[in-house]
Amino acid sequence: MSLIVHKYGGTSMGSTERIRNVAKRVAKWARAGHQMVVVPSAMSGETNRLLGLAKELAPSQAQSAYYRELDMLAATGEQASSALLAIALQAEGMQAVSYAGWQVPIKTNDAYTKARIESIDDARVRADLEAGRVVIITGFQGMDEDGNITTLGRGGSDTSAVAVAAALKAHECLIYTDVDGVYTTDPRVVPEARRLRTVSFEEMLEMASLGSKVLQIRSVEFAGKYKVPLRVLSSFTPWDIDLNEEAASGTLITFEEDEHMEKAIVSGIAFNRDEAKISVIGVPDKPGIAYQILGAVAEANIEVDMIIQNISKDGKTDFSFTVHRNDHARAIDLLKTKVLPVLGAPGVEGDAKICKVSIVGIGMRSHVGVASKMFRCLSEEGINIQMISTSEIKTSVVIDEKYMELAVRALHKAFDLDQATA
Repeated sequence: MSLIVHKYGGTSMGSTERIRNVAKRVAKWARAGHQMVVVPSAMSGETNRLLGLAKELAPSQAQSAYYRELDMLAATGEQASSALLAIALQAEGMQAVSYAGWQVPIKTNDAYTKARIESIDDARVRADLEAGRVVIITGFQGMDEDGNITTLGRGGSDTSAVAVAAALKAHECLIYTDVDGVYTTDPRVVPEARRLRTVSFEEMLEMASLGSKVLQIRSVEFAGKYKVPLRVLSSFTPWDIDLNEEAASGTLITFEEDEHMEKAIVSGIAFNRDEAKISVIGVPDKPGIAYQILGAVAEANIEVDMIIQNISKDGKTDFSFTVHRNDHARAIDLLKTKVLPVLGAPGVEGDAKICKVSIVGIGMRSHVGVASKMFRCLSEEGINIQMISTSEIKTSVVIDEKYMELAVRALHKAFDLDQATA
């Protein structure tokens, strides 16, 4: 008998019919002798509906008190779906009980709308499991030390599920979603993309950070920290699919060295359209310049990704970096008003029509020539590389946005990702 955590996204909980199907699926696992904990998201669209209502009534100047109430409000979405799932399980003849985050309790810090989990008390949940109950825990929420309800930010139910699995030392955490696993790249861009049977935690972490939307990055970080085996699989398979078949489906995110890992140099291609490049021109080439530029950007809570500083000429250099496209205009304005006057640099240039394309693979550590193969492939397609960033298991390039899909398709073919591994 194993302790299994299931997580279901909003799409899977989108109607009473879908909730009934989730209940039938969970009941199947419980009848097979597993102890079951389920972490559901709110019904699809519900969180957006609630936050939309709040926006209509919001004060012109939002204070901390407003964000407290936002969390109070948003938490009701998961509370409703958890109670409905418990009722549906009871209709299946199962003993089931639902808990809000604060009832477990899941303790967090007090950063409303983006709280971080600090600890989970597992005593109450374990007692229910030992009594033969299915336990449903609201995703996405917890409680700070003063007893206020907090939420973990969008996609936080993934993090809740992994954290609960870690606290309970679950055998596996199954993330049911609207895709059937992790692919070599986005199948909408490359129809030949393959579903990966396994992917290493490190690769998944890179892919999540590089724009793959399958799993929220914080949940992957949590899984890595506590060594929680994660499986991503589809919630749209029939609920009565054979249990053994279901338990082996999707993609397993593993911490074990796969015997095939050495063979697969590159596991996947990630890409992100939401990038913008900023270049500060004619910066004095002296110590502390990087800090003067990026310190001001960091203070404005703007995240910087790739950074490049050109070689100095006549004591001047160009300093370029990338930010999220939503922060592009704000970062440019900040540099013009606060940084350029201090530096005495002649100007700043921005380009919001770029994208980032990355190759990811744990096998890159021990294989030379991977990056050069990537560069050759792009040059053969006539694609100019503007920036390069590398780590042990990834190489990322910034290119013109209009070439993104061409680059992804060409790299996918160049690294034989359309071919099944032996």
